[in-house]
Order: sequence, then structure tokens, then C-alpha cells
Amino acid sequence: MAFNENSRVKIPALLHLMKLGYQYIPISLQNRREDTNIFEDIFVESLMRINSEVSQEEILRLLDEISLELDYEDLGRRFYQRLTASSGIKLIDFKNFNNNSFHVTAELTAKNGDEEFRPDITILINGMPLAFVEVKKPHNKEGVLAERSRINSRFKNKHFRRFANITQLMVFSNNMEYEDGIVEPVFGAFYATAAYADLHFNYFREDEDFPVKQKLDTVSELEENALLKDNNLLVIKHSPEFKVNKVPQTPTHRILTSLFSKERLAFILRYAIAYVEEESGLQKHIMRYPQLFATKAIASKLDDNKRKGIIWHTQGSGKTALAFFNVKHLTDYYQKKNIIPKFYFIVDRIDLLIQSSAEFANRGLKVNQVNSRQEFINDLQVVGAIHNDSGQPEITVVNIQKFSEDATVIKLPDYDINTQRVYFLDEAHRSYNPKGNYLANLINSDRNAVIIALTGTPLLREVAKEYDSKLLFGSYIHKYYYNRSIADGYTLRLIREEIEGSFKMEMKEVMEQIKLLKGDIKASDVYAEKPFAQGLLDYITKDLNEFRDYWQDESLGGMVVCDSSKQAKMLFQLFEEQYGEQETNADKLPMAAEPSAPYGKRKKRELTAALILHDENDKAIRKNLIKAYKGGKVDILFVYNMLLTGFDAKRLKKLYLARVIQDHNLLQTLTRVNRPYKTYQYGYVVDFADISKAFDRTNQLYFKELQDQLGDEMDMYSNLFKSETEIRAEIENIKETLFHYDTENRELFSQQISQLSDKKELLQLVKALRTAKELKNLIALQGLDELGELVDFEVLNRLLIEAQNRLDNLNFIENIGHAETSHNLLNAALEDIIFQFIKVGEEELKLADELKDQLRKTREALQSNFDQNDPVFVNLREELERIFKKKNLTETTQAEMVENLPLLRKIYDEAKELNRKNALLKAKYSNDEKYVRIHKRLTEKGKLNAKEMQLHRALMLVKNEVDDRLEGQEDYLNNEALFERYLIRLVAQKFVVDEKIGLDTEMRQNISTLIGKEYFQLYDNRL
Repeated sequence: MAFNENSRVKIPALLHLMKLGYQYIPISLQNRREDTNIFEDIFVESLMRINSEVSQEEILRLLDEISLELDYEDLGRRFYQRLTASSGIKLIDFKNFNNNSFHVTAELTAKNGDEEFRPDITILINGMPLAFVEVKKPHNKEGVLAERSRINSRFKNKHFRRFANITQLMVFSNNMEYEDGIVEPVFGAFYATAAYADLHFNYFREDEDFPVKQKLDTVSELEENALLKDNNLLVIKHSPEFKVNKVPQTPTHRILTSLFSKERLAFILRYAIAYVEEESGLQKHIMRYPQLFATKAIASKLDDNKRKGIIWHTQGSGKTALAFFNVKHLTDYYQKKNIIPKFYFIVDRIDLLIQSSAEFANRGLKVNQVNSRQEFINDLQVVGAIHNDSGQPEITVVNIQKFSEDATVIKLPDYDINTQRVYFLDEAHRSYNPKGNYLANLINSDRNAVIIALTGTPLLREVAKEYDSKLLFGSYIHKYYYNRSIADGYTLRLIREEIEGSFKMEMKEVMEQIKLLKGDIKASDVYAEKPFAQGLLDYITKDLNEFRDYWQDESLGGMVVCDSSKQAKMLFQLFEEQYGEQETNADKLPMAAEPSAPYGKRKKRELTAALILHDENDKAIRKNLIKAYKGGKVDILFVYNMLLTGFDAKRLKKLYLARVIQDHNLLQTLTRVNRPYKTYQYGYVVDFADISKAFDRTNQLYFKELQDQLGDEMDMYSNLFKSETEIRAEIENIKETLFHYDTENRELFSQQISQLSDKKELLQLVKALRTAKELKNLIALQGLDELGELVDFEVLNRLLIEAQNRLDNLNFIENIGHAETSHNLLNAALEDIIFQFIKVGEEELKLADELKDQLRKTREALQSNFDQNDPVFVNLREELERIFKKKNLTETTQAEMVENLPLLRKIYDEAKELNRKNALLKAKYSNDEKYVRIHKRLTEKGKLNAKEMQLHRALMLVKNEVDDRLEGQEDYLNNEALFERYLIRLVAQKFVVDEKIGLDTEMRQNISTLIGKEYFQLYDNRL
């Protein structure tokens, strides 16, 4: 019987989409235009229904126009604009989304000449193939990575340009749960939008506050049979695996529900896609799931007539993009109420005004910058949201400093009554102290304005004791923490490097010399002196070069956060003395190297740098230098206060800290190096200033804020031929090894081993199944056919394939990155490097939400254990109590976090493993927890001379008879003595007579007492 990706994932997924309202088109009836794969008949019929005044001829002409537009080198931007347009012939009815036609089909060929590919599942809206799903079977060696490589290769191919341009949404799944914390998204169900190269996979996790509203339809027996027959898989219909794979809770089905339920799909198509002009060219972005749910949370807040609130999304999660998506969404939200929204993005520094303006413009918004007090007053009094000839949606970017007393509008014009101003406040925790007049005048500028405060770090109230930020901006609208963003692959972990001691001593001697020469001076002056700065610069340039050599990557960039503006200027002056005068015309700067050439054969150029200070160069030059840095033309940025927030350069992977930064500003600065780039796992922070105390303080404040929001968490055989007796013993041992697993249903077996991360146990399982395969050959070779009836060797052979695949998965994960590291080390050895960069120490910077999350997971793992008398469980609970008694976790330092996190993870991993084993045993007892506890107590004591399989059979005989008896007369438990005598007789019959397990009187009594205790406890707690 078929047991592959088609039978296990694809067919169940097609059925699930049918339950979501998609009509299946048989493969033989895929009547479409081959140039675009648009189903012409469906397209015409649907558009005539949606556009009642339009003729068939007009729609056919439109179809020809679309075919031409899909040939553009624009990632489908022109087609998307037409798809979402609110005027002209509508391709989709967004006002009444159910009015559209929804179809799904399998193996639809995308063909151009001799080039072709076939997505597993194609989803059509009004006959247009707007989405597809690629599936792999669980435990395939490379997970979904191979599919990503394939789609990159396909969409890079110009023969497939039209198919790439029409695709809005893609799902890639191997029907396994996510495995967080690995370099690449190997296992799970991911979504993406089209790209010509470097497709990015996104995780999707549901938000319980905004569940999918659509209920699943039923698919008739006739429809299911037709689907199976069309795919030549009727043979799987009655298999237990197929039944398991049809349930709506599989990873593939969950993401299909999340993205293709009709309400969600309408939202995604209309609001969740953006075209972005990047340095590397045009890119197509799709909302991350936190942005999607934050957008829904904002609308929900407005529905409740609440006009202010805070979005806490960790650094690197795309808050500017969130504001852009909400310009689109809130425009339609207010339009339904006949209200015109006007959008403002408020920043507190000129460099952030330039940065955010560029980001909005790159996404297609018309950006208005307010550059004077009077301009802001004038803007407030203008009616309408759009003031440009192209009809582009607009946003006004304003520096908070422009909100002076003069900016207060005492009385807004009467005709302004239908205008709704929406203020997005960037980095809301920083510069909005109500004791100054800026914030007051922002609020007073329009008392009815909606204020959405954005922050990447928590509003640390102890930092600003003069006021409570939540009183100013309202409560949290939506939250997305740092630890979750790491799990989702949106941000990287951080490594803090402590510089070598000899360098510290050298700097100390330089300071002493200067002090002797000049007497008492400010430390900042010392740090800006040439002797100190020269040593600092030598260290930084050598370190960055070695960092690049180690990773064989010249695209990696650095940033130096200087102690003062004066020090930054000195460092840049010394850099120019060493490397020559630096070019300020970004167009004349060369790239670091030809990226396609092998690293060792590239012609290296000298390092380049730029100085970014508010009083250095003009705005245009600074803007171009920053763009050049992002594009790989500048290697090092010397900064003081600028670019420490909101600056997003993925290639920045080395941050040199020459000063201590406090509280939320420290978190912001550190996260400049946390953006995902290629396959790097970490961002690196070289700590010259010793930020450990400041980081501990910030982390403690962060932890307290989390407490408020989340609640407290206090070999081969030696002989080819074996005797019949030996073979029987081997078979019994194999059955014993497999006892805890479901061997009747491969799908359940596959799910059970997917939770198995202990390679030792998995190797034992694979070994047992390999032994079974060998025994089958021995039995046939020796003519011992009757032994073949003891176990179904064909089933075990299929299970071996699944177990071996899981083992290959784990080996694959272990090897990710190892090959590259080995290659780098070999190159380093061959280069005969004279200088070796030695650090005093290197540790990962642990943020408080990782501790908080680990506490939660550990607590939940322990709480979900239904056998709390298990000695292993008791030891874990006591170990956790010792940690809590020993340390005050709310005031933990970085060193204590480094100590506590591995202990918590150990407890969590062991609790999770215990729960996994309990679940396996529970399935053996028809999900009856009572008998799991009885089974475990009897095997723990070691006095029972029986194998687990025998014990299981005996207990199941007891369970079935007792349950039958109680089903007929529940009050049988009212007479405890009578029930106990009944159990003693029953144990003697089932254990001794039926299963031949030798029991003395005491043991029979012990077993019956254990069983009775479980029943009486359940009976007493029934109310």
C-alpha cells in the first residue's frame, strides 16, 4: 500500500482544502491557458458575476492584457496592483469575498517550451493560480530545505517568469512540528511569497486572541472517493494511516487553515503583501504572523472605541513595516465608516526621520516630511489624506521636536470632522516625557487622534520614574518577545566577546601616562586621545579582518559605538591616516569583492569606513554613506549616538562597544547585530567597556515587565545462523523494544518518533528493527516458517524506513554548519596565520524573556505530567524547588542566568521526555491514565518476574473486565471490601492463570490494592 508524500500529506491536504470551501478540479479537467495557467472558463464566469456591467469580450481582452503584464520583470507588481485595485474591472470581490470562485487542483503543470514544473497543489481564486503548496513526507532527510532550493532555481528561470509573477502565496511543509533553535528551517510548515532568488520562509503560529472563524465543511464519501480515484490512491482509503492524516490538527492542515480560510486569505491578498525597493533590487515581502495579529489587534482596539495603546514587538521584528501595512488596512477600515484617515509617523531624531522616510518611500508610500513648526500646523488643517497627483497613499514623518507650543491647534476647522489622524510613535519608551511640552503638544494637536506607540524594548518604568508610560500611551495592544523572534528566525542570538587582558593592560598604561602628563582629566578625553584610539583602532581592524577570514566572507560589516563624538572623529582620522582618505561619494565606492569568486582567489581591497555624526557631512552624504554600507561598499561605521536605533543592515555582524549604554538604549544598540544574514547563528558584540553591570540591570527591569505581562513562573550479529530458541528470544526482545510504540499505524508511529530527540534511544529502536529484517531472512533461510507468524516482518520493515528517516533527520541537523566550519579551520591552518585573535571569554547574552519562557515551559511540562508519584518526576520537582530557593530569579544577573538556564532546560528536557514516555504507555492502555500509573509502579519495584508485554496483556484483561462490570453497576464501588475481594480473584485469574505470571499472595494483594486505589480515587473525585 502507498505510504509516501502523496498518500500521507498531499491527498489529506487536498481534502482539508475542500473542507475549507475549495472545489476540487480533477487532473483530467485542467482546462487552462498554458501561458499563465489561468482557467479561462472559470475566470470569465467569475468576473462576469463580480462585474455585472462588463461583457465577456472585455474580460477576454483583460485576460490578454494580464498575460502581457505577467511578462514584466517586476515580481508581478503590476499584476498585484490590478488584483487589489478598487476601480476598473475587479479581479477579486473583496467586499463580498464569498462571491469569488475557489478551486484546488493537483499536479498542475507550469510549462514554457521545454521547461516545466508541477507544484503538488495549486489554489485558484476566480480561476487564477494565486497560491500553491509543496509537500514532503515526514522525516525526509533535508526537510523543506530542498524545496526552497528548487523554488529558487525555478523562479530564477525566466521561462517561469509569468508563473512567479502571478504567485502570491506559497506553503512548504513536511508535516512535522517546528524544531526551534536550529540554523535553517528544516522541519515544519512554512509560508512565503514570490522571489526571483533567496526565498524566505516564515513560521506561522496562531494567536488565541484572534482565532480562525471559519468552520470546516464536510466532504462527502462520493467527493472523497473521486479525489482518491483521480490521484490513483483509492487503495489508502480504509488504512489507519489515512484516517490519522485526515485530522485537522496536523502541521500542514493547521497552516492551511491559518492562511487559506476565506477571511484570512482575503486579508493576506489585500493587505499582507508589499513591494520594497532594496539596495539589491525590488523585493516582494509578506506580513510576518506577529504583524498580521498586531494589525488585527489594532482594529479590535478601535472597535472598542479605544484610541491609544502600545505595540511591543522586539527589535528586528519590522515595526516600520507594521506601520506601512496598517496604512493600507486602516485606510479601508475608516473608509467603511466614511472617515478619511491621515497618517503620521513620529520620531525623535533627525536621522530616524531620514531612515523611516526612506523605508516608507521604498514601500511605495508618498512621504511628506515636516520640517518646520508652521508646516505641521498647516498640515493639520488640510482636509483629505492624499495630496499627490499619482494617488499614492501618504504618510507624514515628523520629528517630535517640531511639536512646540506653536504646534498646538486650539480649534480644528469644522469641515475636518470626518478626518481621523493616526499617530504612530516610533520607539515610544524614549523621548516622550510629559514634563516637557513636546508630548503634550502632540496630544493637544488633536485630542481625538489615534495614538499607536511602537516599541522594540519594554517600557521600563523604573527608568523613567517621573511617569507611567502606560498612562500616557495606554495598555499593550499586542506583544511579540525576543525569544520567540529567535525561534521564528527573525532575529539572532548575541555573543559577547570580552577582549584580551593584555590589551586592557596596554590601554591602562596609556591612560596612566596621559594622566601623569595632563593631570586630572575626564575619561572621555583620555579615550579620545591618539595613543588610546590608535590601540583601539588596531584591535578593531585586525579583529574584523580575522572575523571575515574565519567565515570566508568579506561582506561582513562592523560598527564602532564610540565613547564620544570626539573619540569617533579621532578614530576616523587615524583610519584615514592608515587606509587613505575615505570617499564620501558613495557612487565611487567599490564593492568589497566579486561575490561569485572563491574566497581565497578574490582580490582583496583595503578596508573602508564612514563617520556618521550629526555634525559631520550633510544629510544627503550621510544618507548615501549609510546606503553604501548596507550595499557592502563600506566596511566599518564609526558612530556615537546615531544609528543605534532603527538601523537595519543585515550584514552588520560585529558591534564594537567602546562605552556603556544604559537600559532600553542598551537593548536597542545590541540588537543592531541581530538581523538574519545568510546562515549565521549569532551577532557578535565586542565589549571594550564592560557592559555586564548595565546589561544585568536592564535584564532585571525587562524581567519585571515580563512578570507583569505574563504572570509569575515561580551492532551486527556475530553468527549468521541462530537456533530456533535464539530467534524466538530475539523476536521477543524486538517486541519488547517496540512495546511502547504503535506498530499497527505507521502514521502514529511516525508522529511518536518525531518527538524522539534522544539519538541513543532512536539508535536502539533502529537496531531492533534492522535485527527484525535480518531475522526474516534467517527464518526463510532455515525453513522456520512457523516463526514468521510471531511478528509481521513486513510491517516492521516499513517502520524501519520511518525510524531510519528520523535518524537521518537528527544527523542532518547535527551536521548543518559543521562542514563549513571544518573548511574554514582547514583554510586557516593552511594560511599559516601569524596572529591568532585570543579572547578572554565569550558568552551568549541571555535576555530575560528566554529565562521567562524557559520557566514557563518547565512549569507546564511538570504540570502536564499525570503521574506525580513517579520517582523521576519527584526528583525533577525537587530540583526545580532548589533552584527557586537558592536564587531570586526576578533579580538574576547575567552570570546567574547562564547558570540557571541550563539547569532549567535539563529539568524541562527530562520532564518532556517523561511525558513522552507516559504518552506512549497511555496509548497502550487506550488512553487510561490509571493503568499507566499501575504499570509503572509494578515495573519500578522490580519484584514482578514478567516482561512489560506480559504485564500489559494481564492489566488489559483486568481493565476490560473491570470496566465492563462498572459499566453495568457503577455502585459496585460503594462496597470497598467487596470490590477488593473481586480484584484479588481477578488478578489471580488474569496474571497467574491466563498470562502465567508467577505471583505470591503478597504480590497479588499489592497489585489488587494498586488497581483498587486508582478506581476509588477517581470515584471519590467524580464530583
